[in-house]
Amino acid sequence: MRQRVVGHVRQFAQRHGMHPTDVRALIALMDASRAGEAMTAGRLGAALGLNSAGTTALVDRLERAGHVRRVRDDRDRRRVTVEVDERAVALGWSHFGPLVGQAVELLRGYDEREWGAIASFLAGVRDAAAADGREP
Repeated sequence: MRQRVVGHVRQFAQRHGMHPTDVRALIALMDASRAGEAMTAGRLGAALGLNSAGTTALVDRLERAGHVRRVRDDRDRRRVTVEVDERAVALGWSHFGPLVGQAVELLRGYDEREWGAIASFLAGVRDAAAADGREP
């Protein structure tokens, strides 16, 4: 299953002249936005495992393509956050929307107890992936 999702990401990236890391960055930025969290370049780089130079190159590339914008913080003008442009969100939905729609439809077939088991399983997989092979 993971390979199919990775393949879907690669297909999207290739179709739109992006690197898979670009797509991962956009997903991280959208996740942060949905959570109401500001994402600085440093935080984005840490989430993706990139050094400062790699993160700068990534954000520059995404900004040139019109997928993100740098925004100065209103309270602290030295602080700059990275935000996804609405066009990038629309582009992502045009490709991933059907897959997300099918997943949502599948979930409608489960009761609340089963949802709890699914959520617990996915949280465990997420935590295992976050551990990156390290012992818990």
